[in-house]
Amino acid sequence: MHLRRLKDLREDNDLSQEKVSKLLKITRPQYSLYETGKRDIPVDLLKILAEFYNTSIDYLVELTDVSKRYPESKKKE
Repeated sequence: MHLRRLKDLREDNDLSQEKVSKLLKITRPQYSLYETGKRDIPVDLLKILAEFYNTSIDYLVELTDVSKRYPESKKKE
């Protein structure tokens, strides 16, 4: 799956692949494979990126065009 939005968000935030790969604790070549769609990105890394970019995983994988993050759910005690 080609994740065009990963590159768009990275560039919109003036970040290098190196900086994003450090955030994810992976190598830059590995991140590049995710960004170009040559390797599927694990959900745990999508979660980190969604939180970092203040958006949703659905937006990152193009299930929605709404970039705004979902509201936090209230935990029941």
